[in-house]
Amino acid sequence: MHFLKRIGFTLLAAATFQTQAASVWKITSGENILYIGGTIHLLTAEDYPLPKAYEKAYQASDKVVFETNMDALTDTAFQRETQKTLSYTDGTTIDQIITLDTYNLLKTYLDTRNIPVTAIQHLKPGSLAMSLSMIELKHLGFTSEGVDQFYAKKATQDRKSKGWLEQPEAQIQMLDELNQQDNNLIVRYALSEIEEMSESIVSLRDSWRKGDMKALATLEMDTLKEDYPDMYQSLLVKRNNLWVPQIEHMLKDNTVEFIMVGAMHLAGPDSVLAKLKANGYKITQL
Repeated sequence: MHFLKRIGFTLLAAATFQTQAASVWKITSGENILYIGGTIHLLTAEDYPLPKAYEKAYQASDKVVFETNMDALTDTAFQRETQKTLSYTDGTTIDQIITLDTYNLLKTYLDTRNIPVTAIQHLKPGSLAMSLSMIELKHLGFTSEGVDQFYAKKATQDRKSKGWLEQPEAQIQMLDELNQQDNNLIVRYALSEIEEMSESIVSLRDSWRKGDMKALATLEMDTLKEDYPDMYQSLLVKRNNLWVPQIEHMLKDNTVEFIMVGAMHLAGPDSVLAKLKANGYKITQL
């Protein structure tokens, strides 16, 4: 996931902060523990190796748990179904559902990246916004696998048990829910984020790498929460509320899990970490 904001700016990593704190936390309930790490879904080659805290948590864990089933995401049948869900199949094109002003802004951006409008014209607003963010990230050099992909492959190689917090279909449903919101707002939001992306990368990457969730929330979540409250609820709050009970259940057994979720799910007052702390669990940053 990364999904507008999560697949936009927070799909980033940092340069060299190996000795500082990282976006990894140890959660304790009596004698039972697990680890939670904030993931970045796209990286550059220069972002490796990852902060040492990730490997420390991975080596200490019996099982790795991702947002969703990482193996299913590469399944051809699932990809076809996803494309069908997130695209118009009745001949509708994006210019028919957004205003002329919004369409012109979209076309202007695509022209700067030498992408014809026909390449994206059948995408629904939610998937279009995601695609725009991905286009810009790749333009900025973020073409390497992210934290979750890296550890999903590593867990397979090490034959370490894997799990997930939500089915892939749930992520697609979440993205499709955005299509029920204002079409112009979704597209304009994505384009406005892209405008600032090249200038914001350094601060955002540093905040993630250092595990500075307060700074990350200030940089990204405050605007999202204030200006796009419905998106904030759909992308973050709703899913956090579904994940926390599952995490609490994991803290009732002796298995040590390393849970990896998008970094934005760990920032701000509605985050997974904030909810766990409010529920009485001890949280220690690595």
